[in-house]
Amino acid sequence: MSASVAVYRNIYTEDRFKQAYGSDDSTSGSLRLREKLAGSCRCSRRVCLHLLSERVPIFNWLPRYRLKKWILGDTIGGLTVGILHIPQGMAFALLTSVAPIFGLYTSFFPVVLYMFFGTGRHVSTGTFAVVSLMTGSVVEQLVPTPLDMNSSSSEAADFEAQRIGVASAVALLSGIIMLCMFGLQLGFLSTYLSEPIVKAFTSAAAFHVTVSQIQSMLGLRLPRHTGTFSLFKTLASVMENLPHTNMAELLISMVCLAVLVIVKEINMRYRKRLRTPIPVEILTVMIATGVAYAFSLDSSYNIEIVGHIPAGFPKPRMPAVHTFPDIAGDTVAITFVGYAVSVSLAMIYADKHGYSIHPNQELLAHGISNTVSSFFTCFPSSATLATTNILESAGGYTQLSGLFTSLVVLIVLLLIGPLFYFLPKAVLACINVTSLRQMFLQFQDLPELWRISKIDLMVWVVTWLSVVVLNVDLGLAIGVVFSMMTVICRTQRAGCSVLGRASNTEIYRPLENHNKCYEVPGVKILTYNGPIYYGNRSFFREEMSKLLGLTPEKIRSREKARKALEKRERDATVSTVERGIANTLFSSENEFFKSETSESDVQAVLIDCSSVTFVDVAGARLFAQMCTECQKVGVHVYLANCNESVLKILTSSGLMTYMNPQHIFVTVHDAVMFIQQQKEKPPENTTTVWV
Repeated sequence: MSASVAVYRNIYTEDRFKQAYGSDDSTSGSLRLREKLAGSCRCSRRVCLHLLSERVPIFNWLPRYRLKKWILGDTIGGLTVGILHIPQGMAFALLTSVAPIFGLYTSFFPVVLYMFFGTGRHVSTGTFAVVSLMTGSVVEQLVPTPLDMNSSSSEAADFEAQRIGVASAVALLSGIIMLCMFGLQLGFLSTYLSEPIVKAFTSAAAFHVTVSQIQSMLGLRLPRHTGTFSLFKTLASVMENLPHTNMAELLISMVCLAVLVIVKEINMRYRKRLRTPIPVEILTVMIATGVAYAFSLDSSYNIEIVGHIPAGFPKPRMPAVHTFPDIAGDTVAITFVGYAVSVSLAMIYADKHGYSIHPNQELLAHGISNTVSSFFTCFPSSATLATTNILESAGGYTQLSGLFTSLVVLIVLLLIGPLFYFLPKAVLACINVTSLRQMFLQFQDLPELWRISKIDLMVWVVTWLSVVVLNVDLGLAIGVVFSMMTVICRTQRAGCSVLGRASNTEIYRPLENHNKCYEVPGVKILTYNGPIYYGNRSFFREEMSKLLGLTPEKIRSREKARKALEKRERDATVSTVERGIANTLFSSENEFFKSETSESDVQAVLIDCSSVTFVDVAGARLFAQMCTECQKVGVHVYLANCNESVLKILTSSGLMTYMNPQHIFVTVHDAVMFIQQQKEKPPENTTTVWV
């Protein structure tokens, strides 16, 4: 059953509405500014405690920790992730082109620091394949691998020190950039890496990771290629050296891949039944290490092993800060990728579990994590896809799970690390490849993108192809630029529509989609679905002129007719007593054109600005120009639904000198009612003069 509502009120222009319901902007604005300044400068115990809990969130959530409800889930989740961090940390260190021990350090220090400063309850930080790959490219460019180096010589130790110095410098500079972004409150910049860009980028980067690990799985000792077309250069190099494949390492890789893929598939299919996933990575590492030691595979079959892993904590050490000028450009890309992935993951699980995260605080957390850990020979870290997913599925509730994760890694660092001496590097390469399962599965999003938004699909495809064909850094830049270009093109080509009124309502809708709506006689109601700025002002004018039929010839002919009417008015004689006739003068501009135009002609143009988000100086001048042209043909211009910023710019640009300020209305219906009332009024300035 439908219900009808009748509302009776006055017609509101913007001025009348502001007088009735507005506030004094000057006084309220100054008061608000004064209150903000006073509040920011006020210092008290309560303010200091609030600032401390805001900047160090552990003081906020730890006192409210529900021990009985959450401790079991945090313990199991943290221990599970810690066990996974050990093989993944060592494996991703190979992607970074540094020794495996530095991957363990990177799996410890950032985890502890994020527990204090992070806001994501289910976020697991540490080594991430894409960030490690990008960092490894920088390391390879500055410290390339010599093919004739003896792995047991002092030269090898110096070589490793140079490499970790560069990787730590990238982490330090990345942390400094994040801290600067936090100081400037630039957390919103991560939004420029849209979801299609992030998914396409990580999926394409997974191909780079896989290709870079093929040589390790085949036992080939090849230099790592960097720069554009690096993926194809690596494939070509591998194909050329296939006859030199180490069959023992190939066999190890095939067995490990089979085990890892099968068990990971079991974990995925039965994740609801399993309390914790089967720790197949650490089991594979332990078994492979035992087999390699028992059969002396390194000496018998010349397989490449991890080698010496020192026990204990690393000594604080200054990163290679002299490389900052060389690594600055790549580090900016690494920073944005790491932060975007971290914030995206945090937001996904925050939405799922009903809490909020703070992007700017995440900048501080990851900035401190990278800055501090860089002095302990760590490479850049971020949130990780696989371990975050496992932490949430294993029952983790809060950041306290990071404590148990770091305890597992700490035990390995202090006691167990040297036992992995005989671990084959081919096993770590297999762990790298199989850890990318989620990234490869992102191809499943393409049919949904095709159905929802073909422009987003284009962004996905362009980003993916750019990263795969060119390079990780350059491909990401191309994806971001292309995505922003699609936004610019959409604002440039925003649609302009004619609105019609639904019968007996105050509802106005585009006529092309609502054929039962009708145009108000003599009034052309137009709406533009986008901002009006220098980039699209010509398109806006073209669309408006087309809908109004304002060609230069029509403007000239109507202006000529108008001047003729004005001359006729000046030459008209007043009524005389001798003739006994009272002549009425045409003193209204509308009356001139009523005598020359039919009822179907447009006498008023009403622009609905509800979809106009902003206007710049060029757009405001275009409004003034359109008002002038419409006045030349005897058409009045009205505006409705202007937001405060648009109205302020239009007023400041001098538009009110070209149109009546009383022609700006709160709603479209107010403007239509006003125009119809004006048409129905008898001419007010008609006069009779008797002599």
